[in-house]
Amino acid sequence: MADAARTTGTDANDRPGPTMTASVGRPAGTDARAVPGPEDAAVSGAEGALPRVLIAADKFKGSLTAVQVADHIAAGLRRAVPGLTVESLPVADGGDGTVEAALAAGFERRQKHVTGPLGAPVDAAYALRGETAVVEMAEASGLRHLPEGVWAPLTATTYGTGELLRAALDAGARRIVLGVGGSATTDGGAGMLAALGARFLAADGQPLTPGGGPLAGLVTADFSGLDPRLAQTVVTLASDVDNPLTGPTGAAAVYAPQKGADEDDVAELETALAHYAWILERAAGPQAAAYARAPGAGAAGGLGYGALVGLGARFRPGIEVMLEVLGFAAALDRADLVITGEGSLDEQTLHGKAPAGVATAARARGLEVIAVCGRLALPPESLGRAGIRRAYALTDLEPDPARCMTEAAPLLERTAQRLAGDFLT
Repeated sequence: MADAARTTGTDANDRPGPTMTASVGRPAGTDARAVPGPEDAAVSGAEGALPRVLIAADKFKGSLTAVQVADHIAAGLRRAVPGLTVESLPVADGGDGTVEAALAAGFERRQKHVTGPLGAPVDAAYALRGETAVVEMAEASGLRHLPEGVWAPLTATTYGTGELLRAALDAGARRIVLGVGGSATTDGGAGMLAALGARFLAADGQPLTPGGGPLAGLVTADFSGLDPRLAQTVVTLASDVDNPLTGPTGAAAVYAPQKGADEDDVAELETALAHYAWILERAAGPQAAAYARAPGAGAAGGLGYGALVGLGARFRPGIEVMLEVLGFAAALDRADLVITGEGSLDEQTLHGKAPAGVATAARARGLEVIAVCGRLALPPESLGRAGIRRAYALTDLEPDPARCMTEAAPLLERTAQRLAGDFLT
């Protein structure tokens, strides 16, 4: 899978190299944070050759996609070190940008008109290679599809996500990675399951209206009409959050306010989701109650719960899944130094975000890991525990956050030049 990763610079892309590390201390001319250690040493490749650099960074949300981040880092590195071999493998943790990362790794883009979170049609994409599909729920049911200033915490639906999954099945996918994050919905995945053939009925025998609020009136859940191909399909729920469905750390309490829910809405959604879980326990058996408490059930407004119960999905950390799908292990075989990053390196980074996953995998192979970010909110000790040797923030060059976001591309190239001066020369 890693063959699709983009490599630029010198030749020998297929030649595995040693896993060289560099000790790091106080480089001249930089205020980037680092874990205290011995004096710096430049990373070197085999027999003194230029090192090979792997860029495995996530998006800078609101500024640059993961592909753009990699391109600008590579440009800065090559400007500082002509002839440097740079391989780009954009990564994602299951949220926004997951499909784009798969496409950059060589998957084929598939497009589908589906039902958006407000019921209007939207264009959504998924990625396909052979029998493996990467589906990003935000493509169909994400906040990105809400008009500015418009919220629908009680009525937004995941129906379009189910349509996208059905399209992947129609295309021959029998292994589906379902990335969740950035959702506009809190419907427990009921819309998704309805699009795949499940029936959710009110007391009058009619289908429930869309959204999380109406789940309070659910009387009957019938899974007998679910697409039979799901029984032969391995579905992986890829998420960077492990919240349960309900309770103080559940989908409504934690995430519904981010989707426009006020205090009364949160209480209504909490009651509706609890009732939904009770009805699904009657329809699908005691395991449905256990799934409501399982890690990931609360992801994407409870869509995780619907996937666990109705799709037989298995929850795994999103970055762990995506690194496998993207062929990260093979890319590490070709690298001497790994550069990762995202828009903000903070406490959330340490809990399943892409840079932490990249660093864990790379350091397990003995590779040095450097991070770049827009904003750095972690002390050196936390960076070290995460396996990140040094972090460079764009705010070191441009303290104004607004300008930092609008000028992220040139700032990133300048930051990459500083990094190259510290580690590659």
